[in-house]
Amino acid sequence: MISDRDIAVRGVALGRGPDSRVGDVMTAEVKYCYDDQDLDEVTANMGEIQVRRLPVLSREKRLVGIIALGDIAQAQAGNGTGEALSQISRPGGQHAQL
Repeated sequence: MISDRDIAVRGVALGRGPDSRVGDVMTAEVKYCYDDQDLDEVTANMGEIQVRRLPVLSREKRLVGIIALGDIAQAQAGNGTGEALSQISRPGGQHAQL
C-alpha cells in the first residue's frame, strides 16, 4: 500500500523522483480491518497503530473499501474519534520520522 505520507517520507524526503518504483516507498506491512468488524474496535486499532486510514477487507480477503478517520467522525458524530486522533497523532510509532 502507498499513501501520501509514504511518498513524502520515503520518497521526496529521501530525494527519490517520479521515476522511482512504488515498491521503494510503499508500506510493506499493510494493516487492515474487516467490513464486519465493530467500529469501536477499528477506531481503537487505528489509534494503537497510529494510522488515519485502513483498507477494508471482506472475510474472503477481498478489498471492499478504505476507511478514514473522517469517515468514523461522520458516522459517530465525534464519539471516540478524538481519542483515536490523539493516539494517532502522538509522537513515535511505526511511521515516525525519528
